[in-house]
Amino acid sequence: MASSSNNFHYHYDANDDSLDQIFQEQFDKELEAAAEEMPAPKNKRIYIDRKREEGHNRLWNDYFSDNPTYPEKLFRRRFRMNKSLFLRIVNRLTAEVPYFRPKKDATFRDGVSPLQQCTAAIRLLAYGGAADGVDEYIRIGETTARECLEHFVVGIVDLFGDEYLRRPTEDDLQRLLFYGERRGFPGMVGSIDCMHWKWKNCPTA
Repeated sequence: MASSSNNFHYHYDANDDSLDQIFQEQFDKELEAAAEEMPAPKNKRIYIDRKREEGHNRLWNDYFSDNPTYPEKLFRRRFRMNKSLFLRIVNRLTAEVPYFRPKKDATFRDGVSPLQQCTAAIRLLAYGGAADGVDEYIRIGETTARECLEHFVVGIVDLFGDEYLRRPTEDDLQRLLFYGERRGFPGMVGSIDCMHWKWKNCPTA
């Protein structure tokens, strides 16, 4: 008796090719759709322990301690203002702008100090460098440095705008002219190191 396998005969049908093609096209579409729905791999953010406490201590010892490494003259040159004015700004921002108030992170470590935040902002404004240029000394990352600058500028405008960020009054103008003449620039208004006062703005050019 012959086996059952010998009784099976496959008959080719021309429709088989079209069915295979339809199936293959549908399979390809489903595969493409599944690939599009898959989320792109995210680059994992690298954590860098910048030892921000060391950055604060270095900054304090260099400029703000009772016996700082650098004298007042160098402070003024690097911060573009005297130390008392800088500390006044830091104290006002710390007291009235929540961003600059001392905080602790999730592990109860001290966050970036107000001195670091304001120094980063001042350095970026004074030197016009990249945001990550303050990282090595102040120990603040690029994103944090940009945030410090943004909050610093907004805070300065809010706290000091009415007093300082305005056109000079008649008294202000006379005072500026007086000091300009004492320094050998009679009739000169403004600071020539900024290079933004055009010569036509000098009253007696």
